[in-house]
Amino acid sequence: MEGPSEIDQAPDPPRQRWRLFLSRASDAPPLAGRELSDTWEGALEATGLPLFRGIGRTRARVAFGAPIPAALRAERELADIVLTRSLPAWQVREALLAQVPSGWRLLDLHDVWLGEPALAAQVAAADYRIEVEAPDVAKIAAAAQALLVARELPRERLKGGSMVGYDLRPLLIDVFVAAAGPPLLIRTRTRFDPVLGTGRPEEVVAALGAAAETPLVVSSMVRERLILAVDLG
Repeated sequence: MEGPSEIDQAPDPPRQRWRLFLSRASDAPPLAGRELSDTWEGALEATGLPLFRGIGRTRARVAFGAPIPAALRAERELADIVLTRSLPAWQVREALLAQVPSGWRLLDLHDVWLGEPALAAQVAAADYRIEVEAPDVAKIAAAAQALLVARELPRERLKGGSMVGYDLRPLLIDVFVAAAGPPLLIRTRTRFDPVLGTGRPEEVVAALGAAAETPLVVSSMVRERLILAVDLG
């Protein structure tokens, strides 16, 4: 008897793409990178949904809009999953709600065009809410304005085991003191750039402290939402 043909072995084709809107609580297990993906992929497999699995894959893939640092609280993350059959929203929602990993919540989901670019390629920016301990509110507010009018903001970050220099300014869209506190509430919007990299909120805080000549101690940091290029304006 002949074995199965290559056509028989080919995975079922993708039919539907769902964009998930997710939140992660501060007490969620501190997972990031491969560990986080493995946790979510395991949860997806337990849903019983008709998940698309690419050639050579034994589990379906969840495509996050951006990497999520292990300790970061997130209020509106984006992730895509792909199905091999078209299902109504209620059915997908119920299946996911029963298996969402610990510390996570499914806020919403939208049926999006199967052929649109990868989600990560569409993410252009993120909003952060940061609480810091700072003795002089006026100096921090003035420092925020100074960052926005600066032509460049030379910084260093760890990359490949060594410190490398880069310019934070093109990655910083906005930063301002939202409430005097205490603690002081800072809001910032940073850019995701395929060439320059990502504006990290902790680097914005460090730049603020340097500009104000005032030490800033972060007590809370939340990524409020990811912003797609089409919505950035």
